[in-house]
Amino acid sequence: MPGGIVTAQMPAPAAEVFALLHDYDRRLEWDTLLKEARLTQGHTRAQKGATSLCVGKPLFGLIGMETRYIAFREPDMAAVVLINRPPFFDAFSASIKHRDNAHGSTAEYTFQFRARPACLRRLLERVMLRALKRETAKRLRALSDHLEKQAAQNEAGNKHGAGPGSSA
Repeated sequence: MPGGIVTAQMPAPAAEVFALLHDYDRRLEWDTLLKEARLTQGHTRAQKGATSLCVGKPLFGLIGMETRYIAFREPDMAAVVLINRPPFFDAFSASIKHRDNAHGSTAEYTFQFRARPACLRRLLERVMLRALKRETAKRLRALSDHLEKQAAQNEAGNKHGAGPGSSA
């Protein structure tokens, strides 16, 4: 199965990045690919066994991918596997690992997939692999940018007396 690894530097500790990434109520604040993101099948928080639905924007065909968390080790790793059959995907799995470093943390997204229909698999997989790598890098950049903006807003608020201990 084709797959890839995309790594990005994050301007925040792994725990903060992990929490934001798996907070479906806030996912659309930063995710450049999605028009909808929510937990499904009665789940109220991301955890091992929980399911989620992520629907791409119109540019990405409004494809909805429902996944189940098969691993969830807060704050350093989560993994999902596809449980529905959206167009063009026969199989999909992904994991994301977070590691603290001197500049915040790194996020490493690893994915594998198999395209369908089988008669077009070789062609589809070449195109889909390039698109998935490009979009994953774009999404991780957007997550990093969002975290930077959030930190700047928090710092500005603290400088103007809206921080802890103020009467504002």
